[in-house]
Amino acid sequence: MIAFFIKLWENIKIALSALLQNKLRSVLTTLGIIIGVLTVVSVAAIIEGLNRGFASQIANLGSNALYVQKYPWVIQDDFYKYRNRPNITLQNAKYIKEHMQSAEAIAPSTGTRQDLRYRNQTLNDISVNGITENYDLITGLNVSDGRFITAMEIEKEKPVAVIGYEIKEKLFVNRNPIGERFKIGPATYTVIGVLEKRGSILGQSLDAEVYVPLGTIFKNFGFHRSLSILVKVRDAAMIDQAREELRFLMRTARRLKPTEEDNFSINQQEMLTDLYNKLTKGLYTAAIGIGALSLLVGGIGIMNIMLVSVAERRKEIGIRMAVGAKRRVITFQFLVESVIICGLGGVLAVLLSFLVSIVIKRVTPFPSAVPPWSVVMGLGFAALIGLFFGIYPASRAARLDPIECLRYE
Repeated sequence: MIAFFIKLWENIKIALSALLQNKLRSVLTTLGIIIGVLTVVSVAAIIEGLNRGFASQIANLGSNALYVQKYPWVIQDDFYKYRNRPNITLQNAKYIKEHMQSAEAIAPSTGTRQDLRYRNQTLNDISVNGITENYDLITGLNVSDGRFITAMEIEKEKPVAVIGYEIKEKLFVNRNPIGERFKIGPATYTVIGVLEKRGSILGQSLDAEVYVPLGTIFKNFGFHRSLSILVKVRDAAMIDQAREELRFLMRTARRLKPTEEDNFSINQQEMLTDLYNKLTKGLYTAAIGIGALSLLVGGIGIMNIMLVSVAERRKEIGIRMAVGAKRRVITFQFLVESVIICGLGGVLAVLLSFLVSIVIKRVTPFPSAVPPWSVVMGLGFAALIGLFFGIYPASRAARLDPIECLRYE
């Protein structure tokens, strides 16, 4: 074993010496490897960052929460099919609340988009959510300043509002908004709380939202709107069972016949996760395809340069054979040289991918993080390319006639 490592070290020194003698050629040779590995690792870094960001964002929906809504979150059929569905009503929500056994909390809600005004400040097209009791429990809303809307305020339809952090920063500039009155469309509300920062989900800010009692939405902005019924399941392990129970209750509440299809949708976190995984799977496939093509081109370049190297070093090969070097020793030497060329390219590509990851994180809104598995995969692919495309030049060097090699000038 020790003898093997001694021989390996000697071959590494010979390979590095050969590379340093032709620096420009070595750099150009490894360029294809660098591009291929850099592509795969960089895309993996971007997707890994997106995965982490998506996981934290999607957590706001709750893994044990179900949403009864008019439209599915992922529409694959004709949109008009869903548009013609009847609205989700308070009667539907009341029926579910009275009969559902696996629910910990149920909260109907609805929304509208309105302009907000406070003194000389205006925010346009802001999401305003009409909520009921337990809404904060289901969605995990936490107040950083003030308090949340109480059950009595919801019942009495009080004109009070809890605002997101971004609303506070943009509408109430350098002021404490608690107790301040502001306009939501034509109606006046009083701020009683400010939510903690929540970030965004699928590009939509969760901090640019306002929460008011559900009844005030109907009173101020009209009754003809569909609700969302939020259901928090007692046990996340029973989510599928709860979904079927909820579906049965909705069909019963709407008096649907067995032959009629559902005229409502039950949405959950898993639907968005599946869609996201399909999208990132396509990105991975494209990245691996581009990377594989670059590695193939790089591998061909490695084979070409190794064949040139064999031709240039025929005299060296002849001398080594003349003093007793066996064919396997010559083969091993050139294989090591090929793997080192590709390995160096892989190392440079990984280092560049960390730099690319930092740049993406700082100059774009996209998160980025280089996963350890992508580094191992990149370096492994580079070494395999060196090994595969180095076999033919190495075997050709080993088959040379030592007498002809010694005559070579």
